[in-house]
Formats: sequence, structure tokens, C-alpha cells
Amino acid sequence: MGKGGRGEEAGAVTRRWRDGRGVLVVLGAAGEVRVGLEIAASYRARTRGLLGRERLEGAMLLSPANSVHTFRMRMPIDVAYLDRRLRVVAVRTMPPGRLGRPRLRARHVLEAEAGAMAGWGIRAGDRVRVEGTGSGER
Repeated sequence: MGKGGRGEEAGAVTRRWRDGRGVLVVLGAAGEVRVGLEIAASYRARTRGLLGRERLEGAMLLSPANSVHTFRMRMPIDVAYLDRRLRVVAVRTMPPGRLGRPRLRARHVLEAEAGAMAGWGIRAGDRVRVEGTGSGER
């Protein structure tokens, strides 16, 4: 077993964020891309998410989370599932009215307008970093 005796990956850092704003830094093959980020870390903020919105500037981080749905959403979204080390496990585009399959290794979920993640160069295997007032580690 890893750190903490709970089957966590060895060397993984447990991240805790607060609701707020930050910057998503995509560390992909094309280099570093910086994107505005909303952080939804509380139960209430994660539950509200993107419901009822017409659009999203940048991205939204849901943490902790390993699945999402698009019920009552007005737009298709890109979803990136992140593991404990903020490595992208999978990227999917979801139309409104769908239930996403839980990803067992995912601990956080990024959401953005459909097509945005391809533009930022986010692919499975890439790493991201979160900067700003909402970030913290323990």
C-alpha cells in the first residue's frame, strides 16, 4: 500500500482546494497553456457546477469527483478525468442529458465548453497544474 495505508499511489500528493478562482496550466506536448479556472470544491459548488449556464469562460475543476452528468445543462461539454497526480486519465465530450461513466482512477474532473480542451491540447497522459487562491496541498 502507498502513503497513508489506504492504497494511494506512492508519492501522490493529496490536494485540497477551496471554492474560488485559479489558473489551469496544461503541461502538454505543445508546451504550457494557461486557462482561467473556477474551482468547485464544496458539495454545494460541485452540485451546482455548470447547471443552467449558457457558456463557460475557461474551465471548471470539480474536486473530489470521478464522474459527472449533463442533465439540465444547456450546452455540450468537454470532460477530463484527472488522477491524484493531476494526470489526465481520459477526455470525453458529453452532450446535454447524459450520465458519464465513473473513472476508477479519477479523483478530480475538469469541465469546459465542447472543443475547448482540444484547443488547449489536453490529451490522456498529459499533466495539468492548478495555481491561484483556491489551491492548497496537505
